[in-house]
Amino acid sequence: MSSFDRLHPALQHHIVNSLGWPRLRPLQEATIDPVLRGEHAILLAPTAGGKTEAACFPILSRMLSENWDGISVLYLCPIKALLNNLLPRLEYYAGLLGRSVALWHGDVSASRKAKIVADPPDILLTTPESLEAMLISSRIDHRWLLGRVRSVIVDEVHAFAGDDRGWHLLSLVERIQGLAGHEVQRLGLSATVGNPEALCDWLAGGSQASRSVINPLSESAKTSDVQLDWVGSLKNAAIVISRLHRGEKRLVFVDSRSRVELLTMELRGLGVNTFVSHSSLSLEERKAAESAFAEGSNCVIVATSTLELGIDVGDLDRVIQVDAPFSVSSFLQRIGRTGRRADVARNCLFLATTEDAFLRSIGLLSLWRSGFVEPIEPPALPLHIYAQQVMALCLQERGIIETDIERWIGKMPGFQRIAPEQRRDVLRYMVDTGILHSDGGMLGIGDKGERSFGYQYFMELVSVFTTPPMVKVFHGKQELGEVHELTFAVRDSDSPALLTLGGRNWSTTYVDWPRRRAYVEPTELKGRSQWLGSGQPMHFALCQAIEANLLSENTPESYSKRAATLLEGLREEFGWLESGQTTVLIDSDRNATWWTFAGAVFNAAMADALGDLAERVSSDNLAVSLSKVVDASRLRERIRWLLDVEDEELVQVPLDAGFIQELKFSECMPQELVEEELLARYFCDSEKISLSDRQMVMINSLIYG
Repeated sequence: MSSFDRLHPALQHHIVNSLGWPRLRPLQEATIDPVLRGEHAILLAPTAGGKTEAACFPILSRMLSENWDGISVLYLCPIKALLNNLLPRLEYYAGLLGRSVALWHGDVSASRKAKIVADPPDILLTTPESLEAMLISSRIDHRWLLGRVRSVIVDEVHAFAGDDRGWHLLSLVERIQGLAGHEVQRLGLSATVGNPEALCDWLAGGSQASRSVINPLSESAKTSDVQLDWVGSLKNAAIVISRLHRGEKRLVFVDSRSRVELLTMELRGLGVNTFVSHSSLSLEERKAAESAFAEGSNCVIVATSTLELGIDVGDLDRVIQVDAPFSVSSFLQRIGRTGRRADVARNCLFLATTEDAFLRSIGLLSLWRSGFVEPIEPPALPLHIYAQQVMALCLQERGIIETDIERWIGKMPGFQRIAPEQRRDVLRYMVDTGILHSDGGMLGIGDKGERSFGYQYFMELVSVFTTPPMVKVFHGKQELGEVHELTFAVRDSDSPALLTLGGRNWSTTYVDWPRRRAYVEPTELKGRSQWLGSGQPMHFALCQAIEANLLSENTPESYSKRAATLLEGLREEFGWLESGQTTVLIDSDRNATWWTFAGAVFNAAMADALGDLAERVSSDNLAVSLSKVVDASRLRERIRWLLDVEDEELVQVPLDAGFIQELKFSECMPQELVEEELLARYFCDSEKISLSDRQMVMINSLIYG
């Protein structure tokens, strides 16, 4: 009997007759047996590789065979747009079998949510934040609504696992299991992950059930056409995009919202039919742009990573990357948007506008050609998520005794790794400071907890990441999106703030600060909007790949003449590099640069350890810079010592490093635990070991300008 024959007969019938599929894809065939056995699994396939069907078909089969009722399946996605995109497809599949699907997130109306509560669907599409809001709501009977869940499908699971949203998601699944009274099957879908077995163990959590990584060979290995060009500026990038591949549908990725807006304006100025998509545009603006782009042919859509995940914007011809993403995983998601037609290869054109981005591009493409994908590493010691979950449980259960906290969330892997005394210290601090109150051993939200997190029915508790102070922008009654409040800080108080949003210029007519709303009118004057973001530390392997490319003499044929010329110049500029050695350059003004190619985490730690040897020390992903070095000999000896020393205290990252992310619920913890958590997350022992393995303990040269 084939795996297909094990599916419910009704599902077999509709796959063959209603869908007209002559056969399943390898991933879809390979997934059937493990899922029917109730195993947890990670499903791996390229973008548009049929992962959704691979997960849902055997789950629908179980639903029919085992007579599941109520909300038996939760389908979780990292962004609302992906849920919106999936809804029609899943509604169709489930509808063929007499089952229902519904959508629940922040943009779904209250009346629609009330209908879901009154008549629950079989499959609920939602985000972790919306699921948390349901669990803490006093207006929902959680056990009745969510107590029959049998399976959780996590789409784009890699997008969760690498940050605190992943710990939040796993905590929610543990609480759903508590409501259901049985283990819930967990399926994760991803196109790109470097350590799938570890990710599968992470997703399975404390469960004892079997688990599988399902990653069969694809039917055919698609060729990829990837090219790199050096253009030197965003304006030049717009010119190249306007002249290349006319008549085709092009998706352009830019890794900041402000540069998305600027490039859109440049392209429209060149007469290119251009649409825009990023997270700060309103839902209506994004949907209108994505719909128009999907229906067009000779057009461009400029987007941030919001279109990196599997949102369908039609049959793309080209992907263009302005500068470079910070990971191979992200690049694979983006190139996977193309090549869906049999006659079209997967393709991506890199347009580098700065030398830093060019270096990142050559390193990234080198890793991609070697088959490397970054491993997913969940953040260490999620004490602040533990505090958040305790408060959420107090609301969910209308009060909870301390010993029951372990029963609800104690098996969550992130919490299992926290020492019991640390968890007790968090609870004690929350009670002592009034965030929680204790009444005869029953914990509830205290006065300070109400003040800090009680706004709008405790909506501050539903997400575990901090959000900057944003202002919604309106043209009449139409919401355009939102920008950072600093957008409206103008030097001349008599002049209106000018901004760019949705690829159009706007002049502010009025800002309603209490309601955080700004009203605007179109203008011909050039505006600029602000969104604040932190720089991303590059993976150690990416930094090392950049160095390896500077040391190499080979230039890939896929590099344009301009890119090849720039690379040749950079190799001459870095001619002092030697394999297996680390280099410090010192000029005649006693300014030094230690080129480590080790990443921002390691370099920040090294900069802190060298701080007493110069007037000022700074660092980035590739180097440590020192101004006015006190003594070159002492600097050399200190570096030798740092690379050889075993004392872990000397490689801790300073807590004021620019890439250190704020812990949202840090006020629930004593300061020493906040610092302990941050140091655990940004301690760079792995980078230090990697340097030692390469025997980078020699100073290659001291060069005086």
